[in-house]
Amino acid sequence: MKVDDQRVHLCNCNMNRRHFLQKTSMGLGMFALGALFNPTSLFSKGRLTDNLKSESPHHIPKAKRVIFLFQSGGPSQHDLFDFKPFLNHMNGDELPDSVRGEQRLTGMSSFQNSFPLVGTRWSFDQYGESGAWVSELLPHTAAISDDLCFVKSVYTESINHDPAITFFQTGSESPGLPSMGSWMSYGLGSENENLPAFTVLISRGSGRPKDQPLFSRLWGNGFLPSLHQGVQLRAGEDPVLYLNDPDGLNRMSRRNMISALKDLNQLHVSEFENSEITSHIQQYELAYNMQTSVPEVTDLSDEPESVFELYGEEARKPGTYAANCLMARRLAERDVRFIQLYHMGWDQHDNIPRQLPQQCKDVDKASAGLITDLKQRGLLDDTLVIWGGEFGRTAYCQGPFTEHTFGRDHHPRCFTMWFAGGGIKNGISYGKTDDFGYNVIENPVHVHDVQATIMHLLGIDHKRLTYKSQGRNFRLTDVHGEVIHDILA
Repeated sequence: MKVDDQRVHLCNCNMNRRHFLQKTSMGLGMFALGALFNPTSLFSKGRLTDNLKSESPHHIPKAKRVIFLFQSGGPSQHDLFDFKPFLNHMNGDELPDSVRGEQRLTGMSSFQNSFPLVGTRWSFDQYGESGAWVSELLPHTAAISDDLCFVKSVYTESINHDPAITFFQTGSESPGLPSMGSWMSYGLGSENENLPAFTVLISRGSGRPKDQPLFSRLWGNGFLPSLHQGVQLRAGEDPVLYLNDPDGLNRMSRRNMISALKDLNQLHVSEFENSEITSHIQQYELAYNMQTSVPEVTDLSDEPESVFELYGEEARKPGTYAANCLMARRLAERDVRFIQLYHMGWDQHDNIPRQLPQQCKDVDKASAGLITDLKQRGLLDDTLVIWGGEFGRTAYCQGPFTEHTFGRDHHPRCFTMWFAGGGIKNGISYGKTDDFGYNVIENPVHVHDVQATIMHLLGIDHKRLTYKSQGRNFRLTDVHGEVIHDILA
Protein backbone atom coordinates (compact mmCIF):
# COMPACT_ATOMS: atom_id res chain seq x y z
CA MET A 1 0.00 0.00 0.00
CA LYS A 2 1.33 3.44 -0.90
CA VAL A 3 1.89 6.12 1.73
CA ASP A 4 -0.91 8.29 0.31
CA ASP A 5 -3.28 5.33 0.41
CA GLN A 6 -2.33 4.72 4.03
CA ARG A 7 -3.25 8.31 4.89
CA VAL A 8 -6.66 7.92 3.24
CA HIS A 9 -7.20 4.65 5.09
CA LEU A 10 -6.29 6.20 8.45
CA CYS A 11 -8.51 9.21 7.82
CA ASN A 12 -11.48 6.96 7.05
CA CYS A 13 -10.93 5.09 10.30
CA ASN A 14 -11.27 8.36 12.21
CA MET A 15 -14.47 9.41 10.48
CA ASN A 16 -16.26 12.15 12.40
CA ARG A 17 -19.96 13.02 12.47
CA ARG A 18 -19.74 15.43 9.54
CA HIS A 19 -17.99 12.87 7.37
CA PHE A 20 -20.51 10.23 8.37
CA LEU A 21 -23.44 12.44 7.37
CA GLN A 22 -21.77 13.32 4.08
CA LYS A 23 -21.16 9.70 3.24
CA THR A 24 -24.57 8.42 4.32
CA SER A 25 -27.18 8.53 1.58
CA MET A 26 -30.09 9.54 3.79
CA GLY A 27 -28.08 11.38 6.48
CA LEU A 28 -28.46 14.96 5.37
CA GLY A 29 -32.02 14.41 4.22
CA MET A 30 -33.13 13.13 7.61
CA PHE A 31 -31.20 15.93 9.33
CA ALA A 32 -32.98 18.53 7.22
CA LEU A 33 -36.36 16.87 7.82
CA GLY A 34 -35.80 17.03 11.56
CA ALA A 35 -34.95 20.70 11.30
CA LEU A 36 -38.26 21.38 9.52
CA PHE A 37 -40.19 19.87 12.44
CA ASN A 38 -38.07 21.70 15.06
CA PRO A 39 -35.99 24.55 13.60
CA THR A 40 -34.60 25.60 17.00
CA SER A 41 -33.00 22.19 17.49
CA LEU A 42 -30.09 23.33 15.31
CA PHE A 43 -29.08 25.97 17.79
CA SER A 44 -27.95 25.95 21.41
CA LYS A 45 -30.55 28.04 23.17
CA GLY A 46 -29.29 30.43 25.83
CA ARG A 47 -25.66 29.84 25.01
CA LEU A 48 -23.59 32.99 25.27
CA THR A 49 -20.05 31.81 24.61
CA ASP A 50 -17.87 28.75 24.39
CA ASN A 51 -14.54 30.47 24.90
CA LEU A 52 -12.89 32.69 27.48
CA LYS A 53 -13.55 36.01 25.76
CA SER A 54 -15.92 38.35 27.56
CA GLU A 55 -19.39 38.25 26.01
CA SER A 56 -22.54 40.37 26.20
CA PRO A 57 -24.93 39.25 28.98
CA HIS A 58 -28.68 38.78 28.63
CA HIS A 59 -29.43 42.07 30.40
CA ILE A 60 -27.50 44.93 32.00
CA PRO A 61 -25.56 43.43 34.92
CA LYS A 62 -25.16 45.00 38.34
CA ALA A 63 -22.10 42.93 39.18
CA LYS A 64 -19.03 42.06 37.12
CA ARG A 65 -17.63 39.41 39.42
CA VAL A 66 -18.45 37.18 42.41
CA ILE A 67 -16.52 36.34 45.58
CA PHE A 68 -18.21 33.40 47.31
CA LEU A 69 -16.97 32.91 50.88
CA PHE A 70 -18.28 29.37 51.34
CA GLN A 71 -18.29 28.22 54.96
CA SER A 72 -18.06 24.45 54.59
CA GLY A 73 -19.77 22.41 57.30
CA GLY A 74 -22.81 24.54 58.17
CA PRO A 75 -22.45 27.56 60.50
CA SER A 76 -24.81 27.67 63.48
CA GLN A 77 -27.28 30.43 62.66
CA HIS A 78 -28.70 30.39 66.21
CA ASP A 79 -25.33 31.39 67.65
CA LEU A 80 -24.35 33.92 64.96
CA PHE A 81 -27.20 35.77 63.24
CA ASP A 82 -30.69 34.41 63.99
CA PHE A 83 -31.31 35.65 67.52
CA LYS A 84 -34.04 33.66 69.31
CA PRO A 85 -34.75 34.83 72.89
CA PHE A 86 -37.56 32.28 73.15
CA LEU A 87 -35.07 29.50 72.45
CA ASN A 88 -32.99 30.72 75.38
CA HIS A 89 -36.13 30.76 77.53
CA MET A 90 -36.90 27.15 76.51
CA ASN A 91 -33.33 25.98 77.07
CA GLY A 92 -33.37 22.30 78.07
CA ASP A 93 -37.05 21.75 77.24
CA GLU A 94 -38.12 19.24 74.59
CA LEU A 95 -38.61 20.31 71.00
CA PRO A 96 -42.40 20.06 70.40
CA ASP A 97 -43.41 17.35 67.93
CA SER A 98 -45.60 19.90 66.18
CA VAL A 99 -42.52 21.96 65.28
CA ARG A 100 -40.49 19.10 63.86
CA GLY A 101 -43.41 17.35 62.19
CA GLU A 102 -42.36 14.64 59.74
CA GLN A 103 -39.03 16.21 58.86
CA ARG A 104 -36.28 13.67 58.57
CA LEU A 105 -33.23 13.57 60.81
CA THR A 106 -29.66 12.58 60.08
CA GLY A 107 -28.34 9.20 61.14
CA MET A 108 -26.38 10.97 63.88
CA SER A 109 -29.42 12.09 65.91
CA SER A 110 -32.30 9.93 64.63
CA PHE A 111 -31.63 7.41 67.42
CA GLN A 112 -32.11 10.05 70.14
CA ASN A 113 -35.12 9.65 72.40
CA SER A 114 -34.86 13.23 73.57
CA PHE A 115 -34.38 16.50 71.64
CA PRO A 116 -33.66 19.19 74.24
CA LEU A 117 -33.69 22.75 72.91
CA VAL A 118 -30.47 24.73 73.25
CA GLY A 119 -30.27 28.50 73.45
CA THR A 120 -27.14 30.37 72.54
CA ARG A 121 -24.35 30.90 75.08
CA TRP A 122 -23.36 34.23 73.53
CA SER A 123 -24.95 37.64 73.73
CA PHE A 124 -26.54 39.35 70.74
CA ASP A 125 -26.91 43.04 70.08
CA GLN A 126 -28.28 45.28 67.35
CA TYR A 127 -25.80 47.17 65.20
CA GLY A 128 -25.78 50.08 62.79
CA GLU A 129 -28.70 52.05 61.47
CA SER A 130 -30.24 48.81 60.24
CA GLY A 131 -30.37 47.35 63.75
CA ALA A 132 -29.14 43.96 62.56
CA TRP A 133 -28.83 41.32 65.27
CA VAL A 134 -25.31 39.86 65.36
CA SER A 135 -23.58 37.66 67.92
CA GLU A 136 -20.67 38.83 70.05
CA LEU A 137 -18.64 36.10 68.27
CA LEU A 138 -18.53 38.28 65.14
CA PRO A 139 -17.69 41.84 66.28
CA HIS A 140 -16.01 42.88 63.01
CA THR A 141 -18.93 41.59 60.94
CA ALA A 142 -21.29 43.43 63.27
CA ALA A 143 -19.37 46.67 62.63
CA ILE A 144 -20.10 46.49 58.87
CA SER A 145 -23.69 45.26 59.22
CA ASP A 146 -25.03 48.30 57.36
CA ASP A 147 -23.11 47.11 54.27
CA LEU A 148 -24.70 43.66 54.42
CA CYS A 149 -27.97 41.99 53.53
CA PHE A 150 -28.78 39.13 55.91
CA VAL A 151 -31.05 36.46 54.41
CA LYS A 152 -32.32 34.36 57.32
CA SER A 153 -34.71 32.09 55.43
CA VAL A 154 -32.48 30.04 53.12
CA TYR A 155 -33.40 26.35 52.93
CA THR A 156 -32.42 23.20 51.07
CA GLU A 157 -33.49 19.55 50.82
CA SER A 158 -30.03 18.10 51.37
CA ILE A 159 -29.33 16.96 54.92
CA ASN A 160 -25.76 15.59 54.62
CA HIS A 161 -22.58 17.45 53.69
CA ASP A 162 -21.52 16.03 50.35
CA PRO A 163 -24.91 16.18 48.61
CA ALA A 164 -25.64 19.56 50.21
CA ILE A 165 -22.37 21.18 49.07
CA THR A 166 -22.66 19.54 45.66
CA PHE A 167 -26.20 20.90 45.37
CA PHE A 168 -25.12 24.41 46.28
CA GLN A 169 -22.20 24.39 43.88
CA THR A 170 -23.77 22.56 40.91
CA GLY A 171 -27.55 22.71 41.32
CA SER A 172 -27.80 18.93 41.81
CA GLU A 173 -27.13 16.52 44.66
CA SER A 174 -25.64 14.05 42.18
CA PRO A 175 -21.97 14.68 41.31
CA GLY A 176 -20.78 15.35 37.79
CA LEU A 177 -22.60 18.53 36.76
CA PRO A 178 -20.81 21.83 36.10
CA SER A 179 -20.12 24.05 39.08
CA MET A 180 -21.56 27.53 39.42
CA GLY A 181 -18.23 29.15 38.60
CA SER A 182 -17.94 27.05 35.45
CA TRP A 183 -21.40 28.16 34.35
CA MET A 184 -20.37 31.80 34.88
CA SER A 185 -17.17 31.28 32.91
CA TYR A 186 -19.09 29.57 30.12
CA GLY A 187 -21.82 32.19 30.05
CA LEU A 188 -19.79 35.37 30.36
CA GLY A 189 -16.19 34.51 29.60
CA SER A 190 -13.28 36.42 31.13
CA GLU A 191 -12.12 40.00 31.12
CA ASN A 192 -8.51 38.99 31.80
CA GLU A 193 -6.79 36.71 29.30
CA ASN A 194 -3.88 36.16 31.70
CA LEU A 195 -5.85 34.60 34.58
CA PRO A 196 -8.55 31.94 34.79
CA ALA A 197 -12.14 33.16 34.78
CA PHE A 198 -12.85 30.82 37.73
CA THR A 199 -10.40 30.44 40.63
CA VAL A 200 -10.60 28.42 43.85
CA LEU A 201 -8.93 28.99 47.24
CA ILE A 202 -9.18 26.59 50.21
CA SER A 203 -8.41 27.09 53.90
CA ARG A 204 -8.77 24.88 56.97
CA GLY A 205 -10.49 26.24 60.06
CA SER A 206 -9.78 25.95 63.76
CA GLY A 207 -13.24 24.87 64.81
CA ARG A 208 -13.22 21.17 64.04
CA PRO A 209 -10.32 18.71 64.48
CA LYS A 210 -11.50 16.56 61.56
CA ASP A 211 -12.87 18.52 58.60
CA GLN A 212 -15.41 17.25 56.11
CA PRO A 213 -13.52 16.61 52.84
CA LEU A 214 -13.83 18.78 49.75
CA PHE A 215 -13.56 17.23 46.29
CA SER A 216 -12.22 18.88 43.13
CA ARG A 217 -15.44 18.00 41.30
CA LEU A 218 -17.06 20.83 43.30
CA TRP A 219 -15.25 23.22 40.97
CA GLY A 220 -15.31 20.92 37.95
CA ASN A 221 -16.65 21.80 34.52
CA GLY A 222 -18.86 18.69 34.18
CA PHE A 223 -20.06 18.45 30.57
CA LEU A 224 -18.98 22.02 29.74
CA PRO A 225 -15.75 22.51 27.78
CA SER A 226 -12.78 21.86 30.03
CA LEU A 227 -11.39 25.41 29.88
CA HIS A 228 -14.26 26.44 32.18
CA GLN A 229 -13.18 24.29 35.14
CA GLY A 230 -12.01 26.07 38.28
CA VAL A 231 -8.28 26.54 38.81
CA GLN A 232 -7.13 26.05 42.38
CA LEU A 233 -4.55 28.48 43.71
CA ARG A 234 -2.62 26.71 46.44
CA ALA A 235 -0.45 28.01 49.24
CA GLY A 236 3.29 27.57 48.80
CA GLU A 237 5.88 27.97 46.07
CA ASP A 238 3.70 26.48 43.31
CA PRO A 239 0.26 28.11 43.47
CA VAL A 240 -0.79 26.21 40.33
CA LEU A 241 0.58 22.71 39.90
CA TYR A 242 2.69 21.94 36.81
CA LEU A 243 2.65 25.57 35.67
CA ASN A 244 6.40 26.18 35.85
CA ASP A 245 8.74 25.20 33.03
CA PRO A 246 11.15 22.32 33.66
CA ASP A 247 14.85 23.04 34.01
CA GLY A 248 16.52 23.84 30.70
CA LEU A 249 13.42 25.25 29.00
CA ASN A 250 13.43 29.03 28.58
CA ARG A 251 10.55 31.37 27.84
CA MET A 252 11.17 31.54 24.09
CA SER A 253 11.41 27.77 23.79
CA ARG A 254 8.10 27.41 25.61
CA ARG A 255 6.49 29.98 23.30
CA ASN A 256 7.74 28.18 20.20
CA MET A 257 6.54 24.83 21.55
CA ILE A 258 3.04 26.14 22.28
CA SER A 259 2.82 27.80 18.87
CA ALA A 260 3.80 24.57 17.13
CA LEU A 261 1.35 22.59 19.25
CA LYS A 262 -1.37 25.09 18.40
CA ASP A 263 -0.74 24.62 14.67
CA LEU A 264 -1.00 20.83 15.04
CA ASN A 265 -4.19 21.10 17.08
CA GLN A 266 -5.71 23.48 14.53
CA LEU A 267 -5.23 20.79 11.87
CA HIS A 268 -7.24 18.39 14.01
CA VAL A 269 -9.92 21.02 14.62
CA SER A 270 -10.33 21.68 10.89
CA GLU A 271 -10.62 17.96 10.23
CA PHE A 272 -12.73 16.74 13.14
CA GLU A 273 -14.39 19.92 14.48
CA ASN A 274 -13.86 18.78 18.06
CA SER A 275 -14.60 21.62 20.47
CA GLU A 276 -12.51 19.99 23.20
CA ILE A 277 -9.40 20.40 21.04
CA THR A 278 -10.20 24.11 20.84
CA SER A 279 -10.42 24.13 24.64
CA HIS A 280 -6.98 22.56 24.87
CA ILE A 281 -5.53 25.22 22.59
CA GLN A 282 -6.95 27.97 24.78
CA GLN A 283 -5.80 26.23 27.96
CA TYR A 284 -2.22 26.04 26.71
CA GLU A 285 -2.30 29.74 25.87
CA LEU A 286 -3.80 30.61 29.26
CA ALA A 287 -1.21 28.49 31.08
CA TYR A 288 1.57 30.28 29.22
CA ASN A 289 0.16 33.66 30.25
CA MET A 290 -0.34 32.47 33.81
CA GLN A 291 3.37 31.75 34.16
CA THR A 292 3.87 35.48 34.68
CA SER A 293 0.45 36.57 35.96
CA VAL A 294 0.11 34.01 38.79
CA PRO A 295 3.43 34.85 40.52
CA GLU A 296 2.50 38.51 40.30
CA VAL A 297 -0.98 38.14 41.81
CA THR A 298 0.17 35.81 44.60
CA ASP A 299 3.09 38.01 45.67
CA LEU A 300 1.83 40.06 48.61
CA SER A 301 5.05 42.03 49.10
CA ASP A 302 3.54 45.11 47.47
CA GLU A 303 0.71 45.30 50.02
CA PRO A 304 1.10 48.08 52.64
CA GLU A 305 0.96 47.45 56.38
CA SER A 306 -2.48 49.04 56.54
CA VAL A 307 -3.90 46.16 54.49
CA PHE A 308 -2.59 43.52 56.89
CA GLU A 309 -4.02 45.54 59.78
CA LEU A 310 -7.37 45.43 57.97
CA TYR A 311 -7.40 41.67 57.27
CA GLY A 312 -5.45 40.59 60.35
CA GLU A 313 -1.97 39.14 60.90
CA GLU A 314 -3.13 35.75 59.57
CA ALA A 315 -3.20 37.35 56.10
CA ARG A 316 0.61 37.08 56.07
CA LYS A 317 0.38 33.27 56.23
CA PRO A 318 -0.36 31.67 52.84
CA GLY A 319 -3.31 29.28 52.90
CA THR A 320 -5.16 30.91 55.80
CA TYR A 321 -8.68 32.27 55.38
CA ALA A 322 -7.39 35.81 55.87
CA ALA A 323 -4.69 35.36 53.21
CA ASN A 324 -7.28 33.93 50.83
CA CYS A 325 -9.60 36.89 51.41
CA LEU A 326 -6.77 39.24 50.55
CA MET A 327 -5.99 37.09 47.51
CA ALA A 328 -9.65 37.32 46.50
CA ARG A 329 -9.42 41.11 46.49
CA ARG A 330 -6.29 40.97 44.33
CA LEU A 331 -8.02 38.62 41.89
CA ALA A 332 -11.09 40.86 41.83
CA GLU A 333 -8.87 43.83 40.98
CA ARG A 334 -7.66 41.87 37.98
CA ASP A 335 -11.21 41.11 36.83
CA VAL A 336 -11.35 37.41 37.61
CA ARG A 337 -15.00 36.53 37.06
CA PHE A 338 -15.75 33.99 39.83
CA ILE A 339 -13.61 33.65 42.97
CA GLN A 340 -14.58 30.71 45.17
CA LEU A 341 -13.24 30.42 48.71
CA TYR A 342 -13.89 27.31 50.81
CA HIS A 343 -13.26 27.53 54.55
CA MET A 344 -13.56 24.21 56.34
CA GLY A 345 -14.34 23.45 59.98
CA TRP A 346 -17.94 24.55 60.63
CA ASP A 347 -19.25 21.05 61.41
CA GLN A 348 -19.79 21.44 65.16
CA HIS A 349 -21.64 18.30 66.25
CA ASP A 350 -20.24 18.53 69.76
CA ASN A 351 -18.58 21.03 72.06
CA ILE A 352 -19.83 24.16 70.33
CA PRO A 353 -18.80 26.34 73.30
CA ARG A 354 -15.14 25.53 72.59
CA GLN A 355 -15.10 25.05 68.82
CA LEU A 356 -17.33 27.82 67.50
CA PRO A 357 -15.40 30.81 68.94
CA GLN A 358 -12.21 29.53 67.33
CA GLN A 359 -13.91 29.10 63.97
CA CYS A 360 -15.45 32.58 64.12
CA LYS A 361 -12.07 34.09 64.93
CA ASP A 362 -10.74 32.57 61.70
CA VAL A 363 -13.20 34.44 59.50
CA ASP A 364 -14.62 37.48 61.28
CA LYS A 365 -11.94 40.13 60.80
CA ALA A 366 -10.89 38.96 57.34
CA SER A 367 -14.48 38.84 55.99
CA ALA A 368 -15.17 42.35 57.28
CA GLY A 369 -11.77 43.48 56.04
CA LEU A 370 -12.55 42.23 52.55
CA ILE A 371 -15.81 44.20 52.42
CA THR A 372 -14.10 47.34 53.74
CA ASP A 373 -11.17 46.95 51.35
CA LEU A 374 -13.39 46.48 48.31
CA LYS A 375 -15.49 49.47 49.36
CA GLN A 376 -12.47 51.72 49.81
CA ARG A 377 -11.15 50.79 46.37
CA GLY A 378 -14.49 51.34 44.63
CA LEU A 379 -14.82 47.63 43.82
CA LEU A 380 -17.76 46.72 46.04
CA ASP A 381 -20.34 48.31 43.76
CA ASP A 382 -19.69 45.78 41.00
CA THR A 383 -18.45 42.86 43.12
CA LEU A 384 -21.02 40.51 44.65
CA VAL A 385 -19.77 38.99 47.92
CA ILE A 386 -21.60 36.01 49.47
CA TRP A 387 -21.04 34.39 52.89
CA GLY A 388 -22.68 31.13 53.96
CA GLY A 389 -22.57 27.35 54.13
CA GLU A 390 -24.50 24.38 52.76
CA PHE A 391 -27.10 24.30 55.59
CA GLY A 392 -27.59 25.41 59.21
CA ARG A 393 -27.58 23.70 62.60
CA THR A 394 -30.42 22.36 64.73
CA ALA A 395 -32.17 24.21 67.54
CA TYR A 396 -31.95 21.04 69.63
CA CYS A 397 -28.89 19.37 71.08
CA GLN A 398 -27.16 16.46 69.38
CA GLY A 399 -25.78 14.01 71.89
CA PRO A 400 -25.45 14.69 75.62
CA PHE A 401 -26.71 18.05 76.81
CA THR A 402 -24.80 19.39 79.83
CA GLU A 403 -24.37 22.71 81.53
CA HIS A 404 -20.96 23.18 79.93
CA THR A 405 -21.20 21.70 76.45
CA PHE A 406 -23.56 20.81 73.62
CA GLY A 407 -23.58 20.13 69.90
CA ARG A 408 -25.93 20.83 66.99
CA ASP A 409 -26.78 18.52 64.08
CA HIS A 410 -27.32 19.45 60.42
CA HIS A 411 -30.42 21.51 59.72
CA PRO A 412 -31.52 22.14 56.10
CA ARG A 413 -34.91 23.71 56.92
CA CYS A 414 -33.51 27.20 57.54
CA PHE A 415 -30.17 28.95 57.75
CA THR A 416 -28.64 32.40 57.32
CA MET A 417 -26.41 33.81 54.61
CA TRP A 418 -25.26 37.36 54.00
CA PHE A 419 -24.71 39.23 50.75
CA ALA A 420 -22.95 42.51 49.97
CA GLY A 421 -22.20 44.80 47.01
CA GLY A 422 -22.95 44.02 43.38
CA GLY A 423 -26.55 45.24 43.21
CA ILE A 424 -27.67 44.02 46.67
CA LYS A 425 -29.62 46.23 49.07
CA ASN A 426 -27.45 46.98 52.07
CA GLY A 427 -28.52 47.28 55.68
CA ILE A 428 -31.50 44.93 55.53
CA SER A 429 -32.55 41.56 56.95
CA TYR A 430 -34.78 39.39 54.78
CA GLY A 431 -36.85 36.37 55.72
CA LYS A 432 -37.95 35.10 59.09
CA THR A 433 -37.95 31.84 61.05
CA ASP A 434 -40.24 30.68 63.86
CA ASP A 435 -39.52 31.28 67.54
CA PHE A 436 -37.53 28.05 67.69
CA GLY A 437 -35.42 28.93 64.64
CA TYR A 438 -36.59 25.64 63.15
CA ASN A 439 -38.87 26.52 60.21
CA VAL A 440 -39.15 29.41 57.77
CA ILE A 441 -42.33 31.43 58.30
CA GLU A 442 -41.67 34.40 56.01
CA ASN A 443 -40.03 34.82 52.58
CA PRO A 444 -38.48 31.37 52.06
CA VAL A 445 -35.37 31.35 49.84
CA HIS A 446 -34.39 28.06 48.21
CA VAL A 447 -30.81 27.35 47.11
CA HIS A 448 -31.98 27.51 43.48
CA ASP A 449 -33.31 31.01 44.24
CA VAL A 450 -29.86 32.01 45.49
CA GLN A 451 -28.29 30.66 42.29
CA ALA A 452 -30.86 32.42 40.09
CA THR A 453 -30.23 35.71 41.91
CA ILE A 454 -26.45 35.45 41.55
CA MET A 455 -26.84 34.86 37.83
CA HIS A 456 -29.34 37.72 37.49
CA LEU A 457 -26.94 40.17 39.12
CA LEU A 458 -24.26 39.12 36.63
CA GLY A 459 -26.64 39.81 33.76
CA ILE A 460 -27.65 36.21 33.07
CA ASP A 461 -31.20 34.89 32.76
CA HIS A 462 -30.88 31.57 34.57
CA LYS A 463 -33.62 30.05 32.40
CA ARG A 464 -31.81 30.89 29.16
CA LEU A 465 -28.24 29.82 29.93
CA THR A 466 -28.35 26.15 28.96
CA TYR A 467 -26.09 23.46 27.55
CA LYS A 468 -27.28 20.39 25.72
CA SER A 469 -25.83 17.14 27.00
CA GLN A 470 -27.05 13.55 26.74
CA GLY A 471 -30.08 14.60 24.74
CA ARG A 472 -31.45 17.34 27.00
CA ASN A 473 -30.79 20.97 27.86
CA PHE A 474 -29.26 21.45 31.30
CA ARG A 475 -29.06 24.61 33.37
CA LEU A 476 -27.64 25.44 36.81
CA THR A 477 -31.09 25.84 38.38
CA ASP A 478 -32.59 22.78 36.64
CA VAL A 479 -36.33 23.62 36.30
CA HIS A 480 -36.51 25.69 39.47
CA GLY A 481 -35.36 29.03 40.89
CA GLU A 482 -36.78 32.54 41.20
CA VAL A 483 -34.80 35.77 41.44
CA ILE A 484 -35.11 37.35 44.93
CA HIS A 485 -36.09 40.81 43.70
CA ASP A 486 -36.78 42.10 47.23
CA ILE A 487 -33.07 42.12 48.10
CA LEU A 488 -31.91 43.82 44.90
CA ALA A 489 -30.91 47.47 44.98
